[in-house]
Amino acid sequence: MAISVALMSAFVVGELAAGWVGHSLALLSDAGHNFADVLALLLSSYALRAANWPSHAGRTFGYHRVGILAALANAASLVVIAFFIMWEAVVRLRHPELATPSGKIMIGAAGAAILVNGAVAWSLHGSAKNDLNVRSAYLHMLGDALSAVGVVVAGAIVAVSRNPLADPIVSLLIGAMILWSSWDILEESVGVLLEGTPAGLDMMAVEKAIVSAPGVLDVHDLHVWTVGAGVVACSCHVVVAEQSIREGQQVLRAVAEELAHHFRINHTTVQIEVEGCQANEMYCTVRPHGGHEHAGHEHHH
Repeated sequence: MAISVALMSAFVVGELAAGWVGHSLALLSDAGHNFADVLALLLSSYALRAANWPSHAGRTFGYHRVGILAALANAASLVVIAFFIMWEAVVRLRHPELATPSGKIMIGAAGAAILVNGAVAWSLHGSAKNDLNVRSAYLHMLGDALSAVGVVVAGAIVAVSRNPLADPIVSLLIGAMILWSSWDILEESVGVLLEGTPAGLDMMAVEKAIVSAPGVLDVHDLHVWTVGAGVVACSCHVVVAEQSIREGQQVLRAVAEELAHHFRINHTTVQIEVEGCQANEMYCTVRPHGGHEHAGHEHHH
């Protein structure tokens, strides 16, 4: 991360200078995107360190959510940059006489961008699969590498045909691509912050796995959510027959092992009870304190 930040910072300065001298909106847009990448890498690096800070009485789940907030901030910044690029591109399309870009400078600077962004994206690729925060940074870098390819194409068109419209047209495409690449990160990070079910998790399969554990008669009040990268939590109430405390502990352990083995749920809270809420109320509604309606059972934590 540190090497990537240093490399990208130096490149942003060079690309801004090339875009200014070459009168290329596509290069300036790409430089703006690269600057956002520097901020994204810094934010991601901070979030990775914060995730290792110990939990305490004020933060009982630790700081795992810092990575999710970083991913949301990164994706939101991409959306702002994309709209700015597209706005400037429309202005250039309406007034092409404002500037005539240099095709040679565009090709040279964008070619260097492909190498730099591609190298940084490759270094992040391995960790991007399991960490939303790193994936947001990775998509920043990959998006820059692909947009730089577009700038090379635009530069070639400008150099050959002397048509300045290729520059803002490619800028529009870059803006659209940035919006598209940021959508998944926005959706997933907001879903995590809203305590949504982890993407791709089949809740019916989770329910069946719990009920299949030895000693479990039924399950209700089932909730599964993502705390942060690699930390998925689950809470549920399981109904059992009359039994000793030791037998109840064995049921609890069996449920936790089933969830960890099949769904990688590594933080499970199970309430053992002989009698629960209505059978058709799988995801019991939790209402604010003082409301006039009740969820149909009491919570004992």
